[in-house]
Amino acid sequence: MAHLVDEPMIANDAQSAASSGQFDGVSLSRKLAYVSPSHTEFEQLCVNLSKRMGQGVQEAIVELGSGEAEEPGLTADEMSASVATVQSMAVQLGADCSVLQRQQLPASGLHTAKLLIRRKPANGDFMEVRVAVVGNVDAGKSTLLGVLTHGELDNGRGFARQKLFRHKHEAESGRTSSVGNDILGFNSKGEVVNAPTHGQLDWQRVCERSAKVVTFIDLAGHERYLKTTVFGMTGHSPDFAMLMIGSNAGVIGMTKEHLGLALALNVPVFVVVTKIDMCPPNVLDETLRLLQKILRSSGCRKIPVMVNTPDDVVCSATNFTSERLCPIFRVSNVTGENLSLLTQFLNLLTSRTDPCLTQPAEFQIDDTFSVPGVGTVVSGTCNKGIIRVNDVLLLGPDPLGKFQSIPIKSIHRKRLPVMEVVGSQTASFSLKKIKRSQIRKGMVLVSPLLEPTACWEFEADVLILHHPTTISVRYQAMVHVGPIRQTATIVQMSKEHLRTGDKASVRFRFIKNPEYIKIGTRLVFREGKTKAVGTVTVAHPHSSCVAQNPRQRNGKKPSPFQQQHHHSAASAAKVQS
Repeated sequence: MAHLVDEPMIANDAQSAASSGQFDGVSLSRKLAYVSPSHTEFEQLCVNLSKRMGQGVQEAIVELGSGEAEEPGLTADEMSASVATVQSMAVQLGADCSVLQRQQLPASGLHTAKLLIRRKPANGDFMEVRVAVVGNVDAGKSTLLGVLTHGELDNGRGFARQKLFRHKHEAESGRTSSVGNDILGFNSKGEVVNAPTHGQLDWQRVCERSAKVVTFIDLAGHERYLKTTVFGMTGHSPDFAMLMIGSNAGVIGMTKEHLGLALALNVPVFVVVTKIDMCPPNVLDETLRLLQKILRSSGCRKIPVMVNTPDDVVCSATNFTSERLCPIFRVSNVTGENLSLLTQFLNLLTSRTDPCLTQPAEFQIDDTFSVPGVGTVVSGTCNKGIIRVNDVLLLGPDPLGKFQSIPIKSIHRKRLPVMEVVGSQTASFSLKKIKRSQIRKGMVLVSPLLEPTACWEFEADVLILHHPTTISVRYQAMVHVGPIRQTATIVQMSKEHLRTGDKASVRFRFIKNPEYIKIGTRLVFREGKTKAVGTVTVAHPHSSCVAQNPRQRNGKKPSPFQQQHHHSAASAAKVQS
């Protein structure tokens, strides 16, 4: 039986052997490593597991019965001893242990197993995974989220989705037009903790009981709201994309657009086929056949995997980070068929973002609010570093390209007050001494150590996905770079003209405001049916205080706001001279 150790976990002899992974000539990578280990081996196993659960991950999957160059499988007694050892390790690390998968190999009769180790939450420090929900209109996106988050099945007439809509016209038309957010909480044992009271979901109560929170970014499916969907995919930094397809309608409309957007942004995709309770079998088979054909095509190069059993769920979730795998779920929101498989899959997803805790803080703003009794509130994603209450950060850039010092008054995560937020987490900040009108989406809060600079112009390597004619210099399009959404003009290209399928280095200039651009950020620009993707390669620092707006050069009268800033910039120039 496994040894339960009461002494401190990290011993000196365990640390000295950490690099080699061996004790007395016995390798810890062998399949019998968890079968009644010695005191020193147990400590080293705990050290290895603790390292895997570091850097904000807080969970790990342990495989039993597999070793290097060994035949897989353990006897029943060996498996029981191994499970007891892992459970003792979980207790040592302040975590819970749950069995995900246990199989008996048909050839040898031996056993293998996979166990989930997840730390118990402390002081609201829960893990967060963001999932963007995309798909064509009427695919059942909001209905599925209503069923998952509220635990009640749909009645087939839109009952579940009514709890998610934010606006009156959405409830009347049944169509999402804004970026909605919904949460699904899991405790350290992998159980769903969502428990609505009187039909309403208390986010604070859910987060207090959760070790992991899956945030669904509910995006619009209608073509009319495509710019909102693109902003949700770029500005909210999703870890994964859940592509919804109605089995009776098939792969139509905006489905391919949303799939292409996820591929362009390098976001791993899994597919959920809904409404299987009302779809004839032959139509469902045709939909799945076309879907698998599209995923295998040269443009996607995905490996579709049908998820039918809990074992398929574990296999798909543990290999999903490769980005080549594309699990496919078939569910019904009315009968609840296969919803448990989808829930278990969501429970096993982990964030793909490195928190970069040692780097200076950086926070991108994707929405602003004015809360009565609180003041100005901004929400967004912390890209890296740690931000604490009362920290002083630089907010900007403003229309003149300047950054101003702003103290953080309070921090909330999913409506739960916290003292700090780290990289890869979303949060809301209450800011001191600033009006909401002075803040816009796309601005950033950064540490003064970064010495941020704004830029009017930047260069990017661009691929034209589709354009009806040709693109040349002075062409204007809406550019999405992270949370930034602004019209930009092409001022220079490495080629004279660009057509569908062409690649080139392009220099853009923003029309309205300078922005904070990071090299390496993915870029999407669109105008009507024109679509292109790329990566930022060079950011040219902001040099002039006067707005470089082409409309002013065309003889149009500037707005009073622009006149005021132009006058202040001119006055500053006279004083300096």
